[in-house]
Amino acid sequence: MADAAPIQSDADLAHLARVVREGVGRLNWRMRSESDSDSPGPAVLAVLSRLLRAGTHTPKELADAERIQPQSLTRILAGLTERGLVTRTPDPRDGRRHLITITPAGVDVLREYTGSRERWLSGALERALTPTERQLLGLAAELLVRVADA
Repeated sequence: MADAAPIQSDADLAHLARVVREGVGRLNWRMRSESDSDSPGPAVLAVLSRLLRAGTHTPKELADAERIQPQSLTRILAGLTERGLVTRTPDPRDGRRHLITITPAGVDVLREYTGSRERWLSGALERALTPTERQLLGLAAELLVRVADA
């Protein structure tokens, strides 16, 4: 790996943004191409992941957190409820709202999907990168999470 010059200008930052976007986009495309045709879509995975990580949410909280249009979330939740991957229960504090919780079956679906993608990715990392490069990628991944959460 060549030594990178320090980011000092708007043009440097724009170039870095483009390279990161392209790299993340290509990796995302490749990981999706490794999935089978029955795997959940990205929005479904985002909802299940949010519920697993952060617990029960109202539909509005889910829509806001995942930046999904309420109408789209309604369709997603209907499908997840029908498949038994989430439950909808009335909010005891406000009967007009519902609380959405991931079920054990939803956890299983999410773990199977993420497990198969992570197995592919760990093999690709082992084949393509040196141990030092893998260590650097770990640091970069932590930074990408920080950027995504900013």
